[in-house]
Amino acid sequence: MNVRQVTEYLNLNEKKIYAMAAEGQIPATKLTGKWLFPKALVDRWLLESCHGGLMTDRLILGGSDDPLLQAVAIRLTHKLRTKALFGYTVTGTKLGLELLAKGHADACAIHWGRMEESEVRHPALLQQYPESRNWILVHLFCRSQGLVVRSQDQYRLEDPLQALDYRTRWVVRQEGAGAQRFLKEWLVGHARPYEQLTVSSTVFSERELASAIAKGEADIGPGTLSAAKEFGLGFIPGCEESFDLVVPRNVYFRRLLQQLFEFLQSPDGIMLAQNLQGYDLSRSGRLVWSADGE
Repeated sequence: MNVRQVTEYLNLNEKKIYAMAAEGQIPATKLTGKWLFPKALVDRWLLESCHGGLMTDRLILGGSDDPLLQAVAIRLTHKLRTKALFGYTVTGTKLGLELLAKGHADACAIHWGRMEESEVRHPALLQQYPESRNWILVHLFCRSQGLVVRSQDQYRLEDPLQALDYRTRWVVRQEGAGAQRFLKEWLVGHARPYEQLTVSSTVFSERELASAIAKGEADIGPGTLSAAKEFGLGFIPGCEESFDLVVPRNVYFRRLLQQLFEFLQSPDGIMLAQNLQGYDLSRSGRLVWSADGE
């Protein structure tokens, strides 16, 4: 549809349509200087807007990696089978927020520092995006973040001087990942520049990092207790952190998202977290922040 047609279709004036298209509020593309609006995408956009996402049959999560969230996503996918699509694409915190802001993801998992600072840090991070005025922040769980090492090296590398020795090979995460932020803060606490680490590789997920250490490709790297235990590795505790979910308001009441919260609070979800180790689900599902303070 062209501007005139979409104006008639939505019963809005042309000035409003141009503004919405320029701000990315409505599905549109610009060809040879003219705005065009795919009707199928406009209809889907209307459906989500009008029903708070209740009638949609998909939920795409982006953002930070976590073994428990991965395990829950797999179980919900098998439970839903062909009724709906539940997807989880690991991108790291900051890329996940960028994808959410662009409308390419329905929700974004984040972690950005110590648990006791998360209720300040997480909203401050979200407010860097204009789209955050329509976002809310929901707590998923607390988890143990630290340094993953080979079991035989754990006690040796608990000494920061040994861990920071130039012969120690580090595997690190990509920039914009919460685990990479944790590592850099840990280094600041030990007065050591990041540039002085001997970095053997950069990886993009918890399992990829643990796998590199288990295969002997690296000695140490930032990760979670659950990832370390899954690969039979040692773990040096760093901090407890809050792992939260950023959700647009029109997605919050979507049935698929509510099923995620329900599973985490169910006996099966609690048992799964206990088996993976390093989780606290006591506040799962609690609303942490919204732009209007409600």
